[in-house]
Amino acid sequence: MDENKKRGVLSLLDKERDGLTILEISKNLKISRNTCAIVLANLEGANLIRVRKVGKCKLHYLNGGKKK
Repeated sequence: MDENKKRGVLSLLDKERDGLTILEISKNLKISRNTCAIVLANLEGANLIRVRKVGKCKLHYLNGGKKK
């Protein structure tokens, strides 16, 4: 996995404490949704982020961030 994309996602989630969807992250970082999903899955597996389902959407948060 590209470390720059990983760092970009972590940095973005650190700034956006209310959580972001895959679409919001991919648009912000100008990467494909598929690439974004892979990066997020790896970060979740490494316990660096957490995911909360809201209806059909999944919000992604940096671990240690704002909880709802």
